[in-house]
Amino acid sequence: MNLEISIHNAKILIVDDEPINIRILQKALHRENYQCIDTTTDPREVDALYRKNFYDLVLLDIQMPYLDGFSVMKQLKTIDAQRKTYSPVLVLTAQTDRETRLKALQQGAKDFLTKPFDMTEALHRIYNLLEVKLLHNQAYHQNKILEQKVRHRTDALNQTRLEIIHRLGRAAEYRDNETGLHIIRMSRYSQLLGLKIGMIHEESETLLHASPMHDLGKIGIPDSILLKPGKLTKEEFDIMKQHPVIGSDILSGSNHELLSMAKTIALTHHERWDGSGYPHGIKGEAIPLHGRIVAICDVFDALTSERPYKKAWSVSETIDFMKQQSQKHFDPTLLRNFMDILPEILKIKTKYAEPHSSSPLLERY
Repeated sequence: MNLEISIHNAKILIVDDEPINIRILQKALHRENYQCIDTTTDPREVDALYRKNFYDLVLLDIQMPYLDGFSVMKQLKTIDAQRKTYSPVLVLTAQTDRETRLKALQQGAKDFLTKPFDMTEALHRIYNLLEVKLLHNQAYHQNKILEQKVRHRTDALNQTRLEIIHRLGRAAEYRDNETGLHIIRMSRYSQLLGLKIGMIHEESETLLHASPMHDLGKIGIPDSILLKPGKLTKEEFDIMKQHPVIGSDILSGSNHELLSMAKTIALTHHERWDGSGYPHGIKGEAIPLHGRIVAICDVFDALTSERPYKKAWSVSETIDFMKQQSQKHFDPTLLRNFMDILPEILKIKTKYAEPHSSSPLLERY
């Protein structure tokens, strides 16, 4: 930016009830190549002018009819506060008493010109105030650009982190789900259910990104058990029941909110409302809320999806079964809320259906 050019293109407002004073200042400013000068002899017009234009400097008389300069400065401060900016005020006054000067400074004046003023001095003061204002603007805009760059970089890092987390979740799902779309569906169900029960946006976003790691512990389960068609033996199921602990161990040791929630979900999403779940057999509201939410969403998607060891259930069959499991497997209040949002759940189910699935999911139920 060429500061000299910017200063002479700066927008200046002159407010004085004496037309002769305005003409003298206007003529002197034009002679110094200032291009953008507005004037008014009526202080009641200042509010509208100031709101319409972003002035770089206001030359303001103190003693005026209708509104004095102090009242005008109060208006300017209100407008500046609303749009989070400011324009310096150069006070024009014939009064030299200390009380007037202090009051003007309190109202936001940055400098004074005492009438009658020396024009050379006035032009220097005007130039200096404009220089400071425009340098301030320049620094402000540079800071905004830097903030934007930092924000973009931070967003990119966050996106990379979330992508790694999602891929970590998919690494487990690929063990028994060909495309890994299960974690996309159930995580979106979980977010939707969280919002339904009044969860704030930030928490629901964390739930969206934490829930894909619910079955991370499957990485530690042998394929012979994880991919076995048909029913597992008791010994095999005991091994399978270790995957919540394995997942929790993998995710432990971090204070990050996302990983902390993911650890809780991994450990508790197979607990049951009546205490018959695993790995620790906790029950009711002792099971963390995020684990209870994921339990419902995970089971719904698992039952309505085809797996190596089973065919997909219909939505009607799944709903009937889950209702039977209210107060046994599932938190009854959460399950009722899940049923309330079922049409939206089914839209997600269809949108992220497995590639080979015809997905006739919007059937009546």
